[in-house]
Amino acid sequence: MNNEKRREIFRRLQQANPEPTTELAWSSPFELLVAVALSAQSTDVGVNKATARLFPVANTPQAIVDLGLEGVKDYIKTLGLYNNKAKNLVAMCELLLRDHAGEIPRTREGLEALPGVGRKTANVILNTAFGEPTIAVDTHIFRVSNRTNLAPGKNVDQVEQKLLKVVPRDYKRDAHHWLILHGRYTCIARKPRCGSCVIEDLCEYKEKTELA
Repeated sequence: MNNEKRREIFRRLQQANPEPTTELAWSSPFELLVAVALSAQSTDVGVNKATARLFPVANTPQAIVDLGLEGVKDYIKTLGLYNNKAKNLVAMCELLLRDHAGEIPRTREGLEALPGVGRKTANVILNTAFGEPTIAVDTHIFRVSNRTNLAPGKNVDQVEQKLLKVVPRDYKRDAHHWLILHGRYTCIARKPRCGSCVIEDLCEYKEKTELA
């Protein structure tokens, strides 16, 4: 795929959705960090239901620590892996209080040092909370990048590095959100909805469908 085609892909995605954002509910960088940390192997809808109960009670590191491990579990027990997530969340908040005065680090190194925070989560926080031009590659973005031939790679790290290289600079900040939403609702896993895709003629996938 050439760069001219890539630019047109992002121009159309921007035209269709000028201000894309995460579907997780949050009102502070800390709430976003918690929501993203809870989202592993869970849907955004499920996470939002859990945080709608949790955040009115505890939406700061100190409040989470005060709630305690068992208290946190009660609020997130509808989510997969909730025992481990609760353990990481409490440990993360203890570290934030101890090393960062309760504030969220604005560097990749600081974020990735937090319990339960990997590269993908750090990328989401840097991009969505702090406006950095990072691209967090999840299963949706990995699929779209390979299927369309936008930024093919054998693993998420390869796809991330390719996207950082080929996405035009003026589209890079929002690229993560456009691609994840495109993968979630149009370029879906089993059978892509090519009939309603705004970039179908630019996509290099060979097994296109008529589904709308």
